Amino acid sequence: MTNGRRMVSVLGSTGSIGVNTLDVIARHPRRFEVFALAANSSVDAMLAQCLACEPRYAVMMEEVAAESLRRQLPATSSTEVLQGEAGLFHVVTAPQVDVVMAAIVGAAGLPSTLAAARAGKTLLLANKESLVMGGHLLMQAVRESGARLLPIDSEHNAIFQCMPVDGVATPSLKGVSKVLLTASGGPFRNWSIAQMRGATPDQACAHPNWSMGRKISVDSASLMNKGLEFIEACWIFDLAPDLVDVVVHPQSIIHSMVQYRDGSVMAQMGNPDMRTPIAYGLGWPDRLASGVAPLDLVATARLDFEAPDEQRFPCLRLAREAVTAGGTAMAVCNAANEIAVAAFLDQQIRFTDIPVVIEHTLEQVSIVEPTTLSVVEAADAEARDLASGFLAEVNNHVSPVNKI
Repeated sequence: MTNGRRMVSVLGSTGSIGVNTLDVIARHPRRFEVFALAANSSVDAMLAQCLACEPRYAVMMEEVAAESLRRQLPATSSTEVLQGEAGLFHVVTAPQVDVVMAAIVGAAGLPSTLAAARAGKTLLLANKESLVMGGHLLMQAVRESGARLLPIDSEHNAIFQCMPVDGVATPSLKGVSKVLLTASGGPFRNWSIAQMRGATPDQACAHPNWSMGRKISVDSASLMNKGLEFIEACWIFDLAPDLVDVVVHPQSIIHSMVQYRDGSVMAQMGNPDMRTPIAYGLGWPDRLASGVAPLDLVATARLDFEAPDEQRFPCLRLAREAVTAGGTAMAVCNAANEIAVAAFLDQQIRFTDIPVVIEHTLEQVSIVEPTTLSVVEAADAEARDLASGFLAEVNNHVSPVNKI
């Protein structure tokens, strides 16, 4: 903490979560200071953020991007440019850092998230893959180091708000009978399987309520995002899979609910804007102004709910089965999904082929106990190789469904 301000490192700063985090921080200059920003390769966006926030460090994962940023920063800039995993580890473990926003997309975010937890930081977790891949390792690190984990995904943040918590932000299951995880249903909620078979990447990324990156948008369209969140909820709140239900709620006004033994259901509501959970995480236990407009219940008019259709959206079933299987099955599921989504976005496969790739990979790979980070990374690599190999067996733009 410097001059009474909490020092924040924002990982994935040029993505949607990172941009919204910086927006909230800028509203509270007396409470927060940006210590470091980190991104993969978006030099122009990072340059603009460095000029606006003046962080002590900027980390670019790609070496060429790091060199480009160094050349473009003004000679008067006090920002030091770092590169790669070593740079990430430095900005999450530095003693000056109070808060780490972990918003790197995908499996790439696990090592730095784990490092922040082991360093005992306040960890604002927006990288769900860290828990999906290495939930046992991450939660163990939080407990052993005394780190504080605050979930930033809107659903898990909502659950956190609806549960009793202690003074160090540890949620309690006292009196809880079930967690109800809401899903918007995505852009294909009312589409048939035949319609989804011809869906384009742009259609899959056109989420009706949220503005997100392309990978997470495709996950939302397939309901794999909800499957990953199902896994994440089990880890964060120490829940057995049968204590978590998914409920489709198209308006995305209720972000999730907690059902209690006495019949009460606590729901967290608000406009679909990620600045709300980000502000809650940054300010906890205080509530900060986020810039989000208040919810107008009269204008909202109605709230609808329905059960998810796992026949049309099998990714949700696959994620649930991975939780039940345990071990590295969750890491395998995530890795195969990343490969399949990338192939779909590159128009190599159809949207409906995504779960085919995942299921094939889960059937082929060996499941082991995730005792160390290297074991998890090995399972992730094996799954990626298997999924990529499966895709290589078919020609571009030809469905694997027609080949098996």
